[in-house]
Amino acid sequence: MTTPVHVLFVCLGNICRSPLAEGAFREHVRKGNLSDRFVIDSAGTGGYHAGEPPDPRSITTAESMGIDIGRQRSRKLEPKDFEQFDYIVAMDRSNLRDINARKPFQTDSDISLMLDELGTHGQDVPDPYYGGSDGFNHVWNLVDEATRVLLERVLKESN
Repeated sequence: MTTPVHVLFVCLGNICRSPLAEGAFREHVRKGNLSDRFVIDSAGTGGYHAGEPPDPRSITTAESMGIDIGRQRSRKLEPKDFEQFDYIVAMDRSNLRDINARKPFQTDSDISLMLDELGTHGQDVPDPYYGGSDGFNHVWNLVDEATRVLLERVLKESN
């Protein structure tokens, strides 16, 4: 049996972008019949919403794609995440800086920016929190495509 690959998606509060990315990645993994090969989670650099479900607009957006993220619960990024997760994927540059500032001196985690998977180096997944549902749909489109490419990369690197 192969050791599962651990993938963590991170945004600020873990209620909008990272739950959508977790849901999208989980769906790509499921469609590829690879669920037994992955441990997938999401977290926030801030613990403002710890224990809460995703924003209702994130839940609705994912549901419109046939994906249930309503059981997810927000949590804050923890030091043990750097030991447990092989890939830690930030939704924006600010959270990437926070992740890098918190990482232990020695970590084997691959820490990256979500949209770098699409070749748009340095581009952020916009935070839709203060916008309408169109912003959540836009975020879904970005993370759905980026997580598909991320899965391809992870599979190549794990073979």
